Amino acid sequence: MPQVSEPAWPGWVEYSIPVKINVQAIQLTDEQFVLLCQENPELRLELTAQHELVIMPPTGSKTGWRNSRMTQRLANWAETDGTGLVFDSSTGFRLPNGAKRSPDVSWLRRARWEALTEARQNGFAPLCPDFVVELRSQRMVSLP
Repeated sequence: MPQVSEPAWPGWVEYSIPVKINVQAIQLTDEQFVLLCQENPELRLELTAQHELVIMPPTGSKTGWRNSRMTQRLANWAETDGTGLVFDSSTGFRLPNGAKRSPDVSWLRRARWEALTEARQNGFAPLCPDFVVELRSQRMVSLP
């Protein structure tokens, strides 16, 4: 059960770990998951290989700032290096094990990206990035 901290605003509940819901029985399809994400843009949703829907709480301001600096630094390096592309935390990837994940920041070799069709580039790219970073919030007591 998620731990709940003191609310920052009246009526606001702040969870210290992601909430996981087992959706295996309903056999959530890729299309349904994309629709669920589109219908709930205020939520950060991921799907594990074990068919658990993961609802991630928003980060705190300091963690968001650290995340943006990390993304900026990796993007600066990638632009200078030229061999790959950087993706932010709103980018979803469909991993080989079936999970749909959105790392805080990721890097992908340009050749792998360019090998994808336009349609696959516009959806959850069906591959695992070459490099990922997950920044742990101080409020998070365990990672998914």
